[in-house]
Amino acid sequence: MSVMTVNAGSSSLRLDLFNIQDGDSLLVIDSQHIVAPAKFSDCVQNFLQKNHDGVDVIVHRIVHGGNKITRSQVIDQALETELEKLSTLAPLHNPVALELIRVCRRLCNDDVVQIVVPDTAFFSTLPDVAKYYALPQTLCDQYDIRRYGFHGIAHQAMLRTWFAMRADNKVGKRVISIQLGAGCSITASRNQKPVDTSMGFTPLEGLVMATRCGDVDAGVILYLQQQMQCSIDDLQRILNNESGLLGLSEESADTRQLLLSKNSSATLAIDLYCYRIKKYVGAYLAVLGGVDAILFGGGAGENSWELRAKILNGLEWMGIKLNSKLNQAVSDKKRYISTSDSIAICVIPVDESREMVREALSNLAIF
Repeated sequence: MSVMTVNAGSSSLRLDLFNIQDGDSLLVIDSQHIVAPAKFSDCVQNFLQKNHDGVDVIVHRIVHGGNKITRSQVIDQALETELEKLSTLAPLHNPVALELIRVCRRLCNDDVVQIVVPDTAFFSTLPDVAKYYALPQTLCDQYDIRRYGFHGIAHQAMLRTWFAMRADNKVGKRVISIQLGAGCSITASRNQKPVDTSMGFTPLEGLVMATRCGDVDAGVILYLQQQMQCSIDDLQRILNNESGLLGLSEESADTRQLLLSKNSSATLAIDLYCYRIKKYVGAYLAVLGGVDAILFGGGAGENSWELRAKILNGLEWMGIKLNSKLNQAVSDKKRYISTSDSIAICVIPVDESREMVREALSNLAIF
């Protein structure tokens, strides 16, 4: 059986093809596209035109599954309708994913089974103290307001890799995983189950991101609306597309460019970005009662030794100590970057595609 994965992010599209034999997933085609979301449909169409005969199942990552899509599911009309409702909560992602689902159906008809894997599913069992907002619960119940969490596929993949690296699975149960890409999030887990995470009702909450604001006083939003007479679309654009690193620096949303820049605004953007992550690390140390491992994943998390050093600098008193030589070594492999007397610190390349295949096949009875 051959399985195609469609992973649409906010700034890139990854299309992979796996051959499934005896429970193992063999990667046959790995196709990465750094293009605007408007070009995603063309990329999928080109991929399927070349590989249509070899595809039995298509697995889509969806960012927001809400309260109803909490596990891998075969796509039907009811699920598509639910995805449409959720588009206002993940406007950068869900509409794009829905369009790609329809492109695949048009090209493959009913010959190919399509499945969604929600990024929010991993966080569906968050404890109540981490799940709820201090808002009127009648409103929360009426409008399904809660903290959903995102990047669940990535955090789950990091945890799976980390526990596979351990010779003794009786240790290393308390983990902080940090996913740093165009979107950024941090999760505290115990026994491979999340107990808290930085993203909330939408992917806007939490860390500073490339163009998203992260944590902000809700009063600021009300104030902007009053002062600027902003429409909802205006606010969506400001918070999702014009804030974060781009808004702070007024130069770039790319950490690589900002680290090289001599402008004070670029320096502030990087410092604030790392400071916010460090604050969350401290908070999650308190939540977990200590930590056994800190994991870095995502494009920036895996490839920027400067960011990792800035984030963890000053935490030595907590037993978190980077080995500078290991941290600065260039590698695309999973690896420890901590000193011998430190809490484990690891860089773990995140393989979302393989995790998507695993989730789809393990959770669906038809397979």
